[in-house]
Amino acid sequence: MTLARPLRAAHPHLAPLLGGLFVLVGSLSIQLSAAVASDLFDTVGTLGVSGLRMAVAAVVLLVLVRPSVRGRSRRAWTGIVLYGVAMAAMNVLFYNAVAHLPLGIAVTLEFLGPLTVAAVATTRRRELLLPALTLVGVLLVSSPGGGLTLLGLVFGLGAAVAFGGYTVLAGRVGGDTDGLDGLALSVLVGAVLLSPFSVHAAPRVDGGAWGVLAVSAVLGVVVAFSLDFLAVRITSVRVVGTLFAVDPVMGALVGAVALGQTLTAGVVLGIVLVVGSGAAVIWLAGRRAAELGADQTPPAAGVVPGVVPAVPPTSLPAPAQTVSPEPAPPSGASRS
Repeated sequence: MTLARPLRAAHPHLAPLLGGLFVLVGSLSIQLSAAVASDLFDTVGTLGVSGLRMAVAAVVLLVLVRPSVRGRSRRAWTGIVLYGVAMAAMNVLFYNAVAHLPLGIAVTLEFLGPLTVAAVATTRRRELLLPALTLVGVLLVSSPGGGLTLLGLVFGLGAAVAFGGYTVLAGRVGGDTDGLDGLALSVLVGAVLLSPFSVHAAPRVDGGAWGVLAVSAVLGVVVAFSLDFLAVRITSVRVVGTLFAVDPVMGALVGAVALGQTLTAGVVLGIVLVVGSGAAVIWLAGRRAAELGADQTPPAAGVVPGVVPAVPPTSLPAPAQTVSPEPAPPSGASRS
């Protein structure tokens, strides 16, 4: 049983902050996972690494979570399967987009998915500015340049749809299942769909590389996907969809710290926009949750809302006694 629902109910104003922390740590895990597996991309291939990493992660989650396959509704299974399809499609479509487009354009197109989800889920018009500012920040950080190709554009927009579906379905599967059961089964579905790439790539992985692949799988799938899953459960797709834009920011920061890459003024401005928009989304969500909690003050003990409490018989006032009037004095007599 996950602590997500009790936490959201007990501390609604802290849930957005914790969800933001989950997304941040998950993004860092993804960057570290890519760095760990960077030497394997040339020998095994990007899709081969993705497929094998998903397969290893599925085994780890199934062993740790041990989800039951019985007693689930058709709606729950539909969400689990679609969630796994979105996971697999994100990998295949994004890497194919990168093969036909400059990396900056591919990244920008992919993040249109969760930002669109965040915009659609926004109920107040003025808050639409936050996903828009986040998109500008992503553009500045990823620095798209070069030419577009039709095939690359199709793959990039497909990756955006898959990423948006991943965001929405995390909330649906989280609502239909307990704990990480649904996530574990969805990762298994994703691993099965990517198995053609995994089977083809497995013979090219030597003994020592399997340990590297396992670490990458734990960081990039088990930890990152679990944190994304929990973040949506305790906040909303609007909050998480905006915060997902921290991924290219985290990549730029890791590149600057670990690889000594230079951050241009445009990249720094983009980081400020993404971080500022994310902070604003968290703050607004926390304030709204606090206001909602204040409006739902629990009734006093023993009082049922909408029912007028009965007055105990002992608290009723005693009926007034009837006093008979005294007889009138005789006519002419004095009162003394």
